[in-house]
Amino acid sequence: MAERFALFVIRWRFLIVALMLLLVVGIGSGARFLYFTNDYRVFFGADNPQLAAFENLQDTYTKNDNVLIMLLPKDGHVFTADTLRAVKELTDRAWTIPYSIRVDSITNFQHTYAQGDELIVQDLVIAPEKLQAAVLQQKRHIALSEPLLRDRLISSGVHATAVNTIVELPGKSVEEVPEIAHYVRELVRQMERKYPQIEFYLTGMIMLNNAFPEASQGDMTTLVPVAFIAIIIGLLIFLRNLVATLATLLVIIFSIVLAMGTSGWLGIALTPPSASAPTLILTLAVADCVHFLTTFLLGMRKGHAKEAAIVESLRINLHPIFLTSLTTIIGFLSLNFSDSPPFNDLGNITAMGVGYAFVLSILFLPAFMAMVPLRVQPGRGHALRLMEGLAEWVIRWRRSLLRGLGFMTLVFVSLVPLNELNDVFVEYFDESIEFRRHTDFIADNLTGIYFVDYSMDSKDSGGISEPAFLRNIQGFTQWLRDQPEVLHVNVITDTFKRLNKNMHGDDPARYALPEKRDLAAQYLLLYEMSLPYGLDLNNQINVDKSATRISVTLETLSTRRILQLEQRVEQWLKDNTPELLTAGSSPTIMFSHIGQRNIRSMLWGTSIALILISLVLIFALRSLKLGFLSLIPNLAPAAVAFGIWGLLVGKIGLSLSIVAGMTIGIVVDDTVHFLSKYLRARREQGLGPEDAVRYAFSTVGIALAVTTAVLVAGFLVLAFSAFELNSGMGLLTAITIAIALFIDYLLLPPLLMAFERDSP
Repeated sequence: MAERFALFVIRWRFLIVALMLLLVVGIGSGARFLYFTNDYRVFFGADNPQLAAFENLQDTYTKNDNVLIMLLPKDGHVFTADTLRAVKELTDRAWTIPYSIRVDSITNFQHTYAQGDELIVQDLVIAPEKLQAAVLQQKRHIALSEPLLRDRLISSGVHATAVNTIVELPGKSVEEVPEIAHYVRELVRQMERKYPQIEFYLTGMIMLNNAFPEASQGDMTTLVPVAFIAIIIGLLIFLRNLVATLATLLVIIFSIVLAMGTSGWLGIALTPPSASAPTLILTLAVADCVHFLTTFLLGMRKGHAKEAAIVESLRINLHPIFLTSLTTIIGFLSLNFSDSPPFNDLGNITAMGVGYAFVLSILFLPAFMAMVPLRVQPGRGHALRLMEGLAEWVIRWRRSLLRGLGFMTLVFVSLVPLNELNDVFVEYFDESIEFRRHTDFIADNLTGIYFVDYSMDSKDSGGISEPAFLRNIQGFTQWLRDQPEVLHVNVITDTFKRLNKNMHGDDPARYALPEKRDLAAQYLLLYEMSLPYGLDLNNQINVDKSATRISVTLETLSTRRILQLEQRVEQWLKDNTPELLTAGSSPTIMFSHIGQRNIRSMLWGTSIALILISLVLIFALRSLKLGFLSLIPNLAPAAVAFGIWGLLVGKIGLSLSIVAGMTIGIVVDDTVHFLSKYLRARREQGLGPEDAVRYAFSTVGIALAVTTAVLVAGFLVLAFSAFELNSGMGLLTAITIAIALFIDYLLLPPLLMAFERDSP
């Protein structure tokens, strides 16, 4: 059958090449519909409970998508006329940021004080250029004494301050976030020119959103070309044939174009994980080409005619290439079990690319090679002699290799528990990304980007004015402020206490919660009526005043510490105010849970992929024994790699949770090709196990080395990504693939010779 197929391809080579080119143009045109999404919410599925809780909270109160601009005066003093003038100007101009609905700073903070029987509500700083030193000192004291400002908009050391802008995105265009980021950066550049004595830094959820597509686009413009160059060099070295290298590059390019074009037609959005698909496809597409070309060129070097060499190469490789493509596709489709949609997209796009690469490698590649002129120097290569020598060494030391490598594998597997699930989502970006550098600096000098919101429900309209409810809120707030991870707590009780003091002649002794519900409600109403547009309390209380939001700002924490804090919060509420028991909601909480959810879901995905791949191998190899035996070299590489990772790193995050499922389909390739050649020698030529191992090494050993080198190089390129989810995945996958070759060379042959009888 394979021979007839090969003859068909050679006969209709011109038509096949033309049809493949038309297919690439037609399907590839869908790439124009591709777009980068810029919402961190895409990392969470629609049924994610943490996302649902966060969206519900966002619908109850003012949304908290924000841009925070920190001002760091070089003289180290915020409360000077010049610095406050810059803060006030930036505050005023921040209202012009697209989609802004609220701007907070120390200058427009609504300071309250009593004047006779009146409550005066006004900006803390009105005309900074006219303020004398004594007044500046007074403003400084007020700002530091105000819990709503200290460690949120003014640092305790009074050396840094911030302007925080809340935006409400219409959600009608993917250009909204880049529009805001561009506007804000231009605004900051103008402020830097006008106020050279002040440094400006940017962070916030909008800048986080914008960092995702920027990281993706940066990777695609740098890593894909680097991967192409690395593969071209590798192919020229190993194939030693310019035409064969060109043909492989065409297959790679066409596979990427077809996969990305299909993604465009299907409306798949690009994210940092899915944007790495072209790099994966160009790496994986090489494998099928190399196996065909290695056998084809070897035949021509032995003196066979070109068409005869094509027929023989397809006869030998069609079945294993199909199997390896199928198992790789199964491995990547297992990413659909991931709880994070971008990894679903990565798996689907890459699976499509591998499928297209298979079709191109068995149709376009042999047709192209049959069509173009080709000269190959006859003779035996040095690499072939090296493989023959390796085969003899493995056969000679098979018992020692079996015992030694078996023991080493068990040792590394025992180290897997050293890994712990831990992530720091700000560190998804390396320090080459502006968002990461600025966020780290702001966290060191003023406040953090991590936050958790709690919606405390009195279950009574107007119930937030109930003294008992307020006392419970105050007790919870005080406990939160005592936690080492907490930088700031924004809570309505601080406003109630300030108003109570104001309405008692600014007596410091009356800085306490109102004792009666009607009194608290009156204070709140009077205060709200005095607030200017855009600075109301909708960010803290809901419409019917039955619930209030407590916003907790945290240090930059690992997911493990955040989950520990979440457990402590839950326990405190159960023990002290069970009627107010609620779960925290925020992107911080969402990212902290997604890693655990993803590992659980990927365990199912990987298990199903393993079962399917095992069934495929048993059926394809027509041997239950060899099918089960192949599980060892298929499972061991990932297990050993995670053991090494546990020893050297010990931290597994969101991206690494997909590596086992993804690599199982890749590492099977080497096993399939080795076993197919081994079985061909046993069944067609009647060779014993030792001679069959020699035949496998001589026919496929070089191709395994070449494909592994290319795969490792391709994934190592990803390790240089500015996006940690890609770099960590790339590095661990490269380690796994390298280990797979080591095991297929040194452990699989001894296993075969130990468990196979002499008679085929």
